[in-house]
Amino acid sequence: MLAVGCCSAQNPKTATAEEQLTDKVNPFLGTETMWDEKELGFVPTRRTWGAEVYPGSSLPFAMVQVSPVTMFRSGAGYQYEDTEIYGFSHTNKGHWNLNHVPVLPVRGELSIDDYASPYSHDRESARPAYYSVYLERYGVEVELTSTLRAAFHRYKWDEQGERSVLINLPRSNERVRDFAIEKSGDNAFSGYQQAGRAKIYFYAVANDKVVAIDSITENKGGAIYDSKDAAGADPRFRRRYDRPIPVVRFEPSAEALELKIGFSFVSVEGAKQNLEAEMIDKTFEQVQQEGNDTWNKMLSKIKVEGGSEKQQGLFYTTLYRSLLWPALRSDVDGSFTNPRGEVMNTGFNYYTEPSFWDDYRNKLVLMGMVAPDVANDVISSCIVMGDAMGGWMPTFFHGDHASVFVTGSYLRGLRDYDVEKAYSLMLRNATEEGPSRPFLQEYIDNGYVAEKELKGEIEIHTEAKASVTKTQEYSYDDYAVALLAKELGDTESHDMLMKRVHNYRNLYDASTQFMRGKLADGRWVENFDPCFPYYHYQFREATAWMSAFFAPHDTEGLIALYGGAEAFEKKLDEFYTLPWEGHEAHNLSGFVGQYCHGNQPDHTAPFLYYFIGKPEKSQALIDHLLNEYYSLGEHDLAYAGMDDAGEMSAWFVMSAIGLYTYSPADAEYLVTVPLFDKVTFELGEKPFTVEWDGKSRKMQSVECNGKPLEGLFVDHQSLKQGATIKVLTE
Repeated sequence: MLAVGCCSAQNPKTATAEEQLTDKVNPFLGTETMWDEKELGFVPTRRTWGAEVYPGSSLPFAMVQVSPVTMFRSGAGYQYEDTEIYGFSHTNKGHWNLNHVPVLPVRGELSIDDYASPYSHDRESARPAYYSVYLERYGVEVELTSTLRAAFHRYKWDEQGERSVLINLPRSNERVRDFAIEKSGDNAFSGYQQAGRAKIYFYAVANDKVVAIDSITENKGGAIYDSKDAAGADPRFRRRYDRPIPVVRFEPSAEALELKIGFSFVSVEGAKQNLEAEMIDKTFEQVQQEGNDTWNKMLSKIKVEGGSEKQQGLFYTTLYRSLLWPALRSDVDGSFTNPRGEVMNTGFNYYTEPSFWDDYRNKLVLMGMVAPDVANDVISSCIVMGDAMGGWMPTFFHGDHASVFVTGSYLRGLRDYDVEKAYSLMLRNATEEGPSRPFLQEYIDNGYVAEKELKGEIEIHTEAKASVTKTQEYSYDDYAVALLAKELGDTESHDMLMKRVHNYRNLYDASTQFMRGKLADGRWVENFDPCFPYYHYQFREATAWMSAFFAPHDTEGLIALYGGAEAFEKKLDEFYTLPWEGHEAHNLSGFVGQYCHGNQPDHTAPFLYYFIGKPEKSQALIDHLLNEYYSLGEHDLAYAGMDDAGEMSAWFVMSAIGLYTYSPADAEYLVTVPLFDKVTFELGEKPFTVEWDGKSRKMQSVECNGKPLEGLFVDHQSLKQGATIKVLTE
């Protein structure tokens, strides 16, 4: 894709007095589950997947996310409609994992199958870096705040008496393999929890003496399972727990109990050092204020003017949600544990692997714009992971989209990492079949990934190869690697990869006008229903409709494939008007016709009318999604679907400012009509601005620094130089 650059920037207006943008953030947004048939698109027979986010305290890209657990093994562990709290865990992504080291202030008789406390939203509140709730069973007000690597708990019981803290080490959102806890001084305790692939260490200091550490062993006879699944029969939630739960006992007192807990993925000593470096001598109010200031500084990198109070609230909440993951995994001294379990220290902050299949589309680009140091370190972290995994660039879930992230970052000027090493891992992914690109050799040999030949009824969960999705994604990933190859002077690899970037066309079936699975012998699959959703058969978490329009590197070619602009418009019109047939599938909710906003595969599709000269159609759709699909549910707190580590939120942010990352491998942005009158974005030495004349939502033209913008895209370098973008409407 070709970006048209702008001329030199005009002087931007100076900012007014600093706002507390944290006041506009609602951490409960996204925590509600949708139950309404009209909002979902089907009649639910079980609890549907919501945004799966958490309301607790965290800093941007932090190691610690301290948040309430109302249901284990359920997304982020918190669902707004639940009525009991099982504890407050310390790691969170919102994706059915983590929730390490849950703790709960308690008193009185307890059993391992009966310790949760009722709570009410009337006595619950949250803001960035702060969460509080009243636990009715124990008569205790809980307040939480955090730093990068430590959590601060403050518990105020109504009455003087026993003060104990349940350290629920047998539980997390992952299978707990081992744990330990011990007293580490008069007022300290420490230990670890090994759950899933991670071993997390903790070191806790209280403002009172630890009397004893004992365990709850009594079981009243109830079944102890991962969750109270809404349908009551989902086998994924039927894992039983009956191990004793450690409890730390303190002296009876009327004073508030303060508990400061440091964490590390290296050692208990690392956890202690993290705690001492970040929190040990600070008051709760100091930590909370510093957290608020950190968030306010981050959010202030994008300032919006105009729009409604609701729109501004949605904007800053989705911006907040976009900046929580990946998560820090290195200690204050730089030490971290690589995927092979080796302790390393390489001089940069080590982060978790991004959710590439979800967030390469927009969120990782946004991260690079507002937190470039983090983006650089995330790439360095991926290089370490690649080395530890045998020389393959890591991927996530499906596709090979680390390639898109690295290339897009490099072209945007983020280069504080070993690009040659990153490129060598990316090129190996693209040329040798391995863990990152299954079925790569047949994709190279035949120009597509062949689907399995299956007989009989095909169901949503039928295991197959997701061949169409793989072919589409590999084509785009090839394009990304080719761009970096060109930048680094590898002409041979560039030319080889560019011959493959149109492979997606090999699965276009002109007889049906859809991308369709093809068998190894060249025959089309017989079981083909374009409206039926699949998880693995032909498509990945999608229908043929949702997969019909993915070629962000070759949109002109895609339009030609469908017969030109007029035919393409007709196909798009049908896409957005043909009713969803009521299929119930996890990940798929929130429909406009056959378009699904609750999942990622078709998230570029709303912008396609811009490419055929019908911007008003795209803009009407984009505005509808911005204004309606992020405040659903009974309490207006539900997203249309999973946030997936910030992707849904970043879609809102980029669409709302009028600069969407249509092809994230390219250092350019599709200009649309912003949701606000003016956006001021701190990107380079000078902020860039995007202004809307407010006349209508139908784009007529775009000016960059007073001159007409040729084409649809503005390049990153122009924004970095402080461009003024004006969107003129009819």
